[in-house]
Order: sequence, then structure tokens, then C-alpha cells
Amino acid sequence: MAQATTVADAIRAATGRAVELELVETTGDVRQDVPLHVIGGQGVFVKEVQRAVLDGRADLAVHSAKDLPSQPADGLVIAAFCERRNPADALVGADLDSLPDGATVATGSVRRRAQLARVRPDLEFVELRGNIDTRLSKIPDGGAIVMAVAALQILGLTDHIDDELDTETFVPAVGQGCVAVECRIDDADTVSALAAIDHVATRRAVEIERAFLAELGSGCSLPVGAYVRDDVLHTFLADLDTGDAAVDHVRLTADLSTDLESARTAARASRTALG
Repeated sequence: MAQATTVADAIRAATGRAVELELVETTGDVRQDVPLHVIGGQGVFVKEVQRAVLDGRADLAVHSAKDLPSQPADGLVIAAFCERRNPADALVGADLDSLPDGATVATGSVRRRAQLARVRPDLEFVELRGNIDTRLSKIPDGGAIVMAVAALQILGLTDHIDDELDTETFVPAVGQGCVAVECRIDDADTVSALAAIDHVATRRAVEIERAFLAELGSGCSLPVGAYVRDDVLHTFLADLDTGDAAVDHVRLTADLSTDLESARTAARASRTALG
């Protein structure tokens, strides 16, 4: 709701149009008792919202870009990538170095678990689901929870952060920190309106990250991270069974088509490295 309100305010400011919010509950919202990787991972926070647009109940759908599957939905187009907030992950409850040996860290993300385990193999992990307030109330005794800095930023809760994690070691999820807005591909009026809030630099970065993810395949359930910063694509892919990880840093150019192919090449190399 906070993201949708921000997008609505941006559209009003940029175009003068009236905007109303339509609340849609998704599978990911409803099934909070089941780990995300069990109920399907990508798409569990977006499908019902996309359906509302395809059915004509709404004109546009607001998503966390990291929740969007790498393949676009039939009939929809991502008409705006809003300017990215801080894409980093953060620990709430304690900083990484001060966590005692064997401390418990709560997170529902297999990527975050894999990255933390590489640096601190002694840590124990438990699931974490629910809205932001619910998560902040579930900090394990003597441990920490992992949150996206952007989620805390949009709610004005960054004072809870104990340790912002470095994005080169703890590579964010694809699109993390960005809000993406979809509409019907044949709705030229809404496409035009959303162009007013599309952030060019963010779009370029997230499209490159999404190319990396798309090359891995929609069925990839491995821990994945990809983040473009300062003309470098930082990537992460891990094997949950072995604990092995493929980490890469790809220098980008000024040509988008070349950089998209570089991202796909990096994905193939990472997959090969893990066998």
C-alpha cells in the first residue's frame, strides 16, 4: 500500500490525473504460514494484481520489481520503473560482527541465507514472513532479522537498522529497491501517463539484472542476486546443497544490447561454474 500510494502521488504530480487505489490480496499475502520457496517464489505477490489489470478492474499494477518473474506476463508491459531506493539488505537486532557464535537469523529468503552462511557458517536460520511490523516483532533473542533497506525507507523505519550489508558481498535480489508499474500493453493512454514516472537509469539497470535472471530460466529455484552499480553488474548464484557459489563482476558499456548480452553470458557462466 505504501508503494502504491507513492506511485499514485507521483502520477498525480506528473500528469494531474486522478488516481484511485484498488487493494488486491495475493497468494504471498494470504499464505504467510508457508515459506516463499515452497509456495512458488516468483509471482506469488504479483499474479492476482496482474489479473485485476487484465480483467479491467484496474488500469495499472504496482509491484516490488524483485517480485516480478523474469518473463513478462502476456498482455502486460512494464511501463515504468520508478527511481530506485537503497537496494541493500540490512540486519535489524544486531550487526553481523557482533552476532554471537550460533546466533539465529530470521529470513524467508534463500539468497540471504546463502550469502550470510558464506560469511558466517555458524549462523542458524529460521523463516520470517508477514508485513514489516510483524517482522520487526520477530527478532530472535540474541539474533537478528534481515530486511530490505528500501522497505524500511518507504515506511520511515530506517532507525531500526543495525547493519547495512555491503552490496558486493551481499548482492541484492534482481530489481531490489525498485517499484515497477505494469499496465495493459494495448492501453496507450496509461502507457503514456506512466512514461512520466519512468526513471531511465533505473530502467536500464533493472533490465540488465532481469536479463541475467531470465537466462537462468524461470524454473531456477537457486539463490540468485544481480545488481548494477557504477557500470558494473554484480552477480551471485549459489547451490543450496553444496554451499558453493558463483560470484561475478561484469564491466558494462554504454550500449544496452551489449550489456544485456553480457548479463546473459554471465548467467551461463555462473550456471556452468555450479555444474
